[in-house]
Amino acid sequence: MSGEMDALAIVNQLRDLAADPLNRRAIVEDHGCLPGLILFLDHTNPQVVYSALLAVRYLAECRANREKMKDELGMMLSLQNVMQKATSPGETKLLASEVYEILQAAGKEEAEQAEAAAASCRRKAQFFLGSTNKRAKTVVLHIDGLDDSARRGMCEEALLKIRGVISFTFQMAVKRCVVRIRSDLKAEALGTAINSTKVLTAQQVLKAEDGGERMVPFHEGEAVAVEENTDIPDYLPEDESPSQDPDKAVTRVGAIGDGSGWLSTAANFLTRSFYW
Repeated sequence: MSGEMDALAIVNQLRDLAADPLNRRAIVEDHGCLPGLILFLDHTNPQVVYSALLAVRYLAECRANREKMKDELGMMLSLQNVMQKATSPGETKLLASEVYEILQAAGKEEAEQAEAAAASCRRKAQFFLGSTNKRAKTVVLHIDGLDDSARRGMCEEALLKIRGVISFTFQMAVKRCVVRIRSDLKAEALGTAINSTKVLTAQQVLKAEDGGERMVPFHEGEAVAVEENTDIPDYLPEDESPSQDPDKAVTRVGAIGDGSGWLSTAANFLTRSFYW
């Protein structure tokens, strides 16, 4: 019983904090609070589940939170379980359904915004090719495999090694990378570097005669020599890294250190971070 009371106290505290719009971004960005709320959605106490749903509903009112919440491991599945569970009260099922629909729509909104941004980028691309910037050109790449931050980091590393790359931006939702390069650098060099990762595959996006787009793959036979940057600073060696001092290490919020579980850790975090 005391365990359920502890859980109800913590989830009520999270719910009350989430009711304040100023706290919503911090709660979702924290490493322990959002996963904890998902665990509460599967709790045996109906009061805990309903209070957790209210907290999640408050957090979802912040548009900036929705995509991260939707992608959080177990979130959508737990909401579905609450909606389908025969023992869930009707009011709880309705609230779970409302939150599920809000988060489900977040992915569609993100894709539409990314497509609008891509269209805007295509319209503005001519600016980089105009008379004001004759020494640079813009190449738009579609990159298969550009699915997460790890793959993005792999692509960044490949592009940064190419001498002649000025800048690049990613449009992750549509797997695009807009690269600004020197006018004497061939687009094939970008394809060679990205394809050499053996994980990512690049195609160049060109404007078709009918005003649409067409994708041109970089074939192996078209690979060109890539002139690499040699003046990129080295990483600090392991034995000289200042993070090696164990006395100054910072523990991630939500980590279990003394065996008391994440409930007490979350309570300590909430007290420390939000009540001043």
